[in-house]
Amino acid sequence: MQKQQRYTTQLQAGLGMIPETLDLLRLWEPGMLPSQLADRVIEEGLFSRATARRARNIVIEMFAPRLLADGGEAASRLKVLLDHRVSQDALVQLFFLQTARAQRIFKDFVIECYWPRYSAGASSLSTEDASKFIYRALDNGKMLRRWSDTTVKRLTAYLMGCCHDFGLLASNRGKNRPIQRFTIRPDVALYLVYDLHCGGLSDMGTILHEDWKLFGLESQDVIRLLKKLGHDRHLFIQASADLVQISWKYRTMGECLHAITQR
Repeated sequence: MQKQQRYTTQLQAGLGMIPETLDLLRLWEPGMLPSQLADRVIEEGLFSRATARRARNIVIEMFAPRLLADGGEAASRLKVLLDHRVSQDALVQLFFLQTARAQRIFKDFVIECYWPRYSAGASSLSTEDASKFIYRALDNGKMLRRWSDTTVKRLTAYLMGCCHDFGLLASNRGKNRPIQRFTIRPDVALYLVYDLHCGGLSDMGTILHEDWKLFGLESQDVIRLLKKLGHDRHLFIQASADLVQISWKYRTMGECLHAITQR
């Protein structure tokens, strides 16, 4: 489901951009191409304080990679949840998931830097942590070409800002940002487990998928979480040391989304 990606500077198109994503989801209609959505955004003056060029950039470089890949399947699902007034907290976590899937540099930063610091009991994450992460990636050839120090500095700020927008870090103008408690919501866990399952993964593949690590969860944590979902009859899981078997209640993501809207 997640192909290996090179690191890019695409985060500069927008960090979390949560209000903008909500507005774009309301305006977007299934089947609408990114260019069509951008035209409509400009025609309707959705981002009145932005230039036409900036508005188009928000759609093409930020919204489209996160939600309009694969024919807009993610946008269609999230629009259903938005239209049914699912909590904004749940939507924000799903925006976080989609952003991390689209931007590999952000995904790896959360998994490799944020969560180890969190697990170690650190009180903050620093810009130095972020810049060291980027320089290691450069040394390991994860970018198509070597970035300048200026680009590294910008991306350091983008990574920290994105973590703040999605609630992993508190606001702080200094070099250190306080780490905040970040826990996956049950409705987001339900969405994610069915998203992985409906994407064709085996039961064990679903449990072991790296997307769970975005929420600080290892396989045994995922199993415990799914057992809690089982209490609400969304699925039934049996797990031993080397075997996981899940009985799925919903046959499609559509059925799963309906269940989420009824929670």
